[in-house]
Formats: sequence, C-alpha cells, structure tokens
Amino acid sequence: MLRTLLSPRMLGLHLLTIGVLVAFLFLGRWQLGVFQDSGKPHSATDPAPVAVATLTQVGAQMPSDSVARKVTAEGVYDATRQLLVIDRRPSVEAPGGNVARDEGYWVLTPLKLDDGTLVPVVRGWAATADDPGLAVPQGRVTVAGRLRPPQGTDSVQRRAGALPEGQVQTVSTGELINLWAGEQVRNGFVVAQPPSGSLTQVEVAPPVVSGTLTWRNLAYAANWWIFAGFAVFMWFHFVRDGVRADRDRRTSPEMVLEG
Repeated sequence: MLRTLLSPRMLGLHLLTIGVLVAFLFLGRWQLGVFQDSGKPHSATDPAPVAVATLTQVGAQMPSDSVARKVTAEGVYDATRQLLVIDRRPSVEAPGGNVARDEGYWVLTPLKLDDGTLVPVVRGWAATADDPGLAVPQGRVTVAGRLRPPQGTDSVQRRAGALPEGQVQTVSTGELINLWAGEQVRNGFVVAQPPSGSLTQVEVAPPVVSGTLTWRNLAYAANWWIFAGFAVFMWFHFVRDGVRADRDRRTSPEMVLEG
C-alpha cells in the first residue's frame, strides 16, 4: 500500500490536491475578507460645499446625511453673544479634555445670516480664555467649514458648580436658544475650516456612511470551500481506487502463479 501511495502517479496526485486546496482555501478566505470589509463604515463621497441654509433649518432636525458636509455661510458675527465651550480638545471626534492636563476651549460665535437667523460657528480652539484669537472679526465675512449636529447636554459629565458667564459645556441648540433669547437659531453648528485668525483648527472628519454587507461574497467564499472539500473527496476516491487496483493486481491468479 505504501508503495502505491508513493508511486510517481500518486505523488503527482498528492501535489496537485495540495495545490488546489491551498488555492481554494485562499480564495475563500479572500472572499470572506471582502464580505467582512463591506460591513465596515467608510468615507462617503465628499460633495462640493453648499450654502448652510440648505442643510440646517430653524426648529427642524438636521438630516443625518448632512453631518460633516462642507458648507459656506455669509453674514456678520455677533461678538456680544460669543461663548466658550469648556474642556475641549482641537478635534470634534476626541472627547472633552482632561481639565487638569488638557484644558481648552472651542470658540463659539453666532453668525447672523442675511435672513436674520443665527448659525453657531466654532471658529477654532484656544488654550486659554484670554487668547488673543478670541477677538471677533468685524464686518461681513464668508465662513467655510463642516456641519455638525447639536450635542446633547447629557454627552459630557457636568462640571460641579456654576460656570463663569459666557461659558458652556456643549454646543446644544436647545441651550443656545435660551442663551441667545430673541433670536432664531439654526439647528447644529459649523466648524470653521480654516479657523478664524490665530485660533487652532478644530479637526472634523469627512462624512462617513455605514457599510452594506455583500452577502454575494460570503456565498463565493462558501463555494470555494465547498470546492476544496470536493477536491479532498476526489483525492480520496482516486487514492482508494489506486490502492484497490494495486491490491487486486497483486492477488490476481496470474500474479500468484508468477509468485
């Protein structure tokens, strides 16, 4: 039997089967990887900037596909209503800073559009509350940036005690409506890019969309592994037939007489 298994014909079959198995298993693993990657969030197409008024309204929820979109806005900053958002790092995605080590502020200034509504604008990040960059640009300005949804007041741990006047913990549209009483405030806020003056840029990522699992690739992976199993079956079938044929030949009357 061992001589049969190690015959040149069988050795060729073994090597062919190993090659087929490696190839089919690799192809199946590749298709499985494609299937898994299809479900991961990925960057969406980054459309050209649009006027902020087309994506955010007064008293209306901002559509989810508007988040992180590039926008532009023209108007005049209202310096009297500027606020500092405490315990912030220069990134929208990063959590609030460690007060003892990484304290900083988002500089939040309302931009009054031509229709009289206010758009909250994070003009940049400052390390201290007396940073020279807090000075508000005068006159009519054009702001470019990315749109962000309002932050919930429960998204941060509340600071003990009352905050100094002109400071808030989150960019909450509901809270801004109360603080900027008498004004119509559009939902969400704009992160200016580039920042205003000497302020540090607050980083914000482009739009991200959820992945859609491509079940077709999972089926392809299963098919390759089924083919691999079929290759093993065929190898076993040929080996078994070869061993049986060799045994029958050795036990045939002709071989016995010759022996």
